[in-house]
Amino acid sequence: MKPIKAPMTSRRTITGLVLGAAALLSVAVTPLAAATDDDSFFTHLHTDQAMANVTVSPGRAGPVEIAIQLETTDEAPLTAKAVSVTLVEAQTGRKLAPVEALRDGEDSWHVKVAQLTPGRWMLGLGISISEADHVSIESPILIK
Repeated sequence: MKPIKAPMTSRRTITGLVLGAAALLSVAVTPLAAATDDDSFFTHLHTDQAMANVTVSPGRAGPVEIAIQLETTDEAPLTAKAVSVTLVEAQTGRKLAPVEALRDGEDSWHVKVAQLTPGRWMLGLGISISEADHVSIESPILIK
């Protein structure tokens, strides 16, 4: 009895499969890329006492607005008495004057900064939870 030979897969079939898979991946990735390409910069800051979700809009040189959402370490809303923002340009060490954030809600704050230049900055938050309880937290941010 002769063994049955499986047909050889052609290079065209493999090439077609690879191109088809690449097309599917590009369709699947495009909406995600568009969703995150809104010109904002997001960072999550945390210590053992508090966490903050910070969005800098737009994430490019010029006037920006910084939105801050505060949370406890259990991810519950954190009510603070006051929040201040400091910005230090990483390369030159130039420090902008601290700005007091305005309350938007129980755990939401915002600040408008007149002018940021492109580059890396150190964003600092001073969070006053009570008269005796203060948290300082910082993170680098990138301004395009």
